[in-house]
Amino acid sequence: MALAGWICLAGHLCWMTLQCRSVSGKVLEETYTKWLKYKDDCLRQIQQDPQPAVGLYCNRSFDLYACWPDALPGTTVNISCPSYLPWVQTVQHGVARRRCGVDGQWVQYSEGELWRDISECEEDQETHTEELWMKQVMLSFRVLYTVGYILSLLSLLAALIILLSIRKLHCMRNHIHANLFLSLILRAVAVLLKDSLLDQHWSKPINTHADVQHILSHRAAIGCRTAQALMQYFVLANHYWFFGEAIYLHSILITSVFLDNSKCLPYFLLGWGTPLMFVIPWVVMKLLRENKECWAINENMYYWWIIRVPILFVSLVNFLIFMKILKVILSKLRADNKQRYPDYKLRLAKATLTLIPLFGVHEMVFIFATDEQTSGIVRLIKVFVAVFLNSFQGFLVAVLYCYSNKEVKAELQKCLRGWWRWMQTCWEDQ
Repeated sequence: MALAGWICLAGHLCWMTLQCRSVSGKVLEETYTKWLKYKDDCLRQIQQDPQPAVGLYCNRSFDLYACWPDALPGTTVNISCPSYLPWVQTVQHGVARRRCGVDGQWVQYSEGELWRDISECEEDQETHTEELWMKQVMLSFRVLYTVGYILSLLSLLAALIILLSIRKLHCMRNHIHANLFLSLILRAVAVLLKDSLLDQHWSKPINTHADVQHILSHRAAIGCRTAQALMQYFVLANHYWFFGEAIYLHSILITSVFLDNSKCLPYFLLGWGTPLMFVIPWVVMKLLRENKECWAINENMYYWWIIRVPILFVSLVNFLIFMKILKVILSKLRADNKQRYPDYKLRLAKATLTLIPLFGVHEMVFIFATDEQTSGIVRLIKVFVAVFLNSFQGFLVAVLYCYSNKEVKAELQKCLRGWWRWMQTCWEDQ
């Protein structure tokens, strides 16, 4: 019975972790800190309050849930709901109860556990129902993006192998494509790894407050913090390889004003080097100023903007390049239409749909609407659009720039025919 109160509270908080691990981690840490203060105040009060007159009475105690005063035999003690409860504002007028038996002992259940009525201190049922619904929605979103990232990962791996294994496909354009594929692959791996480590971190059983101390310790969070930092790096690398694709196409179609189009090193430094300029300061600030849980909470948005600003900047630049290239394509298709191509609108639509994933233009959707600035149904729509586009993006890129690419298909067919002839020759020799 000694741990029943704490286990009850910890169980509820662990249930909340299924809904949103980052938020629940913050709730768990704040609740535990308040619980420690509540316990210390209670133990201090137990020591300082004068002892009652000689006679039967139930002893004052702290049962890890609430602080109980001395009680006369045959009476019921009412105390306010513990102040550390996350939902204390909704139960501030509620009370917890205990009965003192006529023998001067706290009343027990038949199983030997102390009787206690905390029904007025439990979370409101309506709020509980809303949390349950939100949990189901978030779990559905997680299933959606997990499927999307796994599908993207498998399709991108196969596409990368094709680009690297066929020598005739080795050119500047495909080298940039290959690095974009790799950044998408590593992003998918980092997201799946982060989720796995977060599950492992927050799914540890909580039976005592020592278990909570371990979960909230820096040592226990090293794995998920590392995964969080890697994910931020690969997300940034992904965006800057989109930028590299935009620069390359701009240089080919319009004019070379950004990078030397004949060398890979500048693109390599842009795609893999630039993210380090932002991720390293973000990691340093997290370590020094916001070193909590798995670094999933953004209490100080100034630190979050270290990561967000370069993403917003490169997304806007990509969008401007996208519009400029689309204008060039439109003028060219109109000129072709006057000569011999009546389907220029269809070709324009196809070119537009092809360029959108290549430039990462989908990032313009809700680009300035952060999670902290949205709520309710708007936030759910934003989360759905973001997880769907980001998780299935790799699959779409692999299909458009590898599997449906005429050059790639032609070279792949040649290789397959060559392998088939070689196999036939080997079979005939046997």
